[in-house]
Amino acid sequence: MHEGLSQHDQRLGWWILAVNTFAFTVCFMAWMLNGVLITYLVDNGVHRWDPAAMGWLIGIPVLSGSILRLPIGLATDKWGGRPVFTGLLVVSAVTMYFVSMCNNYWEFFFAGLGFGLCGTGFAVGIAYTSVWFPKDRQGLALGIFGAGNAGAAITSFGAPWILRWMTGGGENLDAWRGLPKLYAAILLATAVLFALTTVNRLPMGSAQKTMLQRLQPLKYIRVWRFGLYYFFVFGGFVGLAQWLVPYYVNAYGTTVALAGALAACNSLPSGVIRALGGWMSDLWGARTVMYWVFGASLVCCLALSVPQMDIQSPGSGITTRFAGTVQEVTESEIVVNSPKVGASSYPLRKKQGELVTEEQRRSGMLIWPRSMAWQEAVVEPGEQVAKKQLLARGITEIFFQANIWIFTGLSLILGAVMGIGKAAVYKHIPDYFPHDVGVVGGIVGVIGGLGGFVCPVVFGYLLKATGLWTSCWMFFFILVAVSLIWMHLVIRRMMQQQAPHLADRMETVQAKLGASGAVAATPGERSPAERGERFTEGHPS
Repeated sequence: MHEGLSQHDQRLGWWILAVNTFAFTVCFMAWMLNGVLITYLVDNGVHRWDPAAMGWLIGIPVLSGSILRLPIGLATDKWGGRPVFTGLLVVSAVTMYFVSMCNNYWEFFFAGLGFGLCGTGFAVGIAYTSVWFPKDRQGLALGIFGAGNAGAAITSFGAPWILRWMTGGGENLDAWRGLPKLYAAILLATAVLFALTTVNRLPMGSAQKTMLQRLQPLKYIRVWRFGLYYFFVFGGFVGLAQWLVPYYVNAYGTTVALAGALAACNSLPSGVIRALGGWMSDLWGARTVMYWVFGASLVCCLALSVPQMDIQSPGSGITTRFAGTVQEVTESEIVVNSPKVGASSYPLRKKQGELVTEEQRRSGMLIWPRSMAWQEAVVEPGEQVAKKQLLARGITEIFFQANIWIFTGLSLILGAVMGIGKAAVYKHIPDYFPHDVGVVGGIVGVIGGLGGFVCPVVFGYLLKATGLWTSCWMFFFILVAVSLIWMHLVIRRMMQQQAPHLADRMETVQAKLGASGAVAATPGERSPAERGERFTEGHPS
């Protein structure tokens, strides 16, 4: 804890971290509701919306929760976490209750805008948690707090079962309205708990700052660069938490309940493992962690991008070596009589059996792609053929089942990697902006949260344009590749400018480097942000 705190205040800090984490978990449960609810209503014919419309309804709470993160973060820096968090929980409970009264698209749209306020709980919790812990413990503390992302898994897994129970297995579909009422009650109860059991605390010197001073850190380009990273590790996580339910239902034909359980395999580890990501960032440095995060993400997204397929494609054919007349065509060969060389035989590759049996298709347990190639004649006896003319066309048949369990395993790994990445990105905010955690965490959270809104919408349009559910992984692959290349180029440039003799030994000096590429403070020395130094991607401004 901060130096000079009593043992009582130190214990109080851990209690506030626990309540903060619980409140954030509840907020995330509510924030992700539309991913399950909208899919359930469409799957059961209560409403008829296409994938693009579903993407908007799923993403709209994420939009409002993202845009409001910055002002909520500023409010937390000014007034403290206790009143701000309590207030947003109450407002979220009221607007969540309104969801139970919705009957058409636009009612769901505006209700989603309202309860999307739940998403701002992250900006409050980051700022409120950081004031209770010293720098050497903030990676772990913020990682523990970030484990509240597991609320997405709770909704993905639990909400479909609650809907089945409330509707009597679909016999009384209108009973779905009980689910948002239940969530509203949980939000309100959490608000009461938070108000009665927490103590307010402000960042040092926060009360005296003007609005312009509070927004000053946004001049640092590194803040926006971290926002791009967070667009993937958090925005991608939020997008998948909602998108994977309709993904499983449509691509694999599962029930909504099973889809929710499988989708939780992505969101649960992403939330829970965030504490480990904080510890790893404290130990090895966030830069090293981010290299591993982006590298592993590229591999997973590339593997997941391969769609299910059962296709026939042109293969290797046969062309004549000499001009002549087709003498004979059988299943095994074509004979061409040429004036130059006489009769020439061209063997045909025959189709051997069946590539995949119906039983194998139904089992869903095939792992590796299967292919089979054969050739079919395109000429007839007596036909005159020229040199290099096609005699038989090649046909290649490919079948790839995209095994649901392999898919889920890769999704789980990607979710865990995202969770580690979320902690790594946020590790540096209190290090470099110790008195502006709310505003910096707010803007990074805004960009990340916007990713959570943009992703389902982009996924919907990509699906509509390509017809491929795996187009979402292709989008992620490009996004991660851009982030990784940008990060590496910036780091190399900054190392060459600020410590050229260390440029080839970057990993050995990791502990001495901050997130922006500027040299971090040695023990007893103030950080670059505290000294007022400004770096724009490594350049003093």
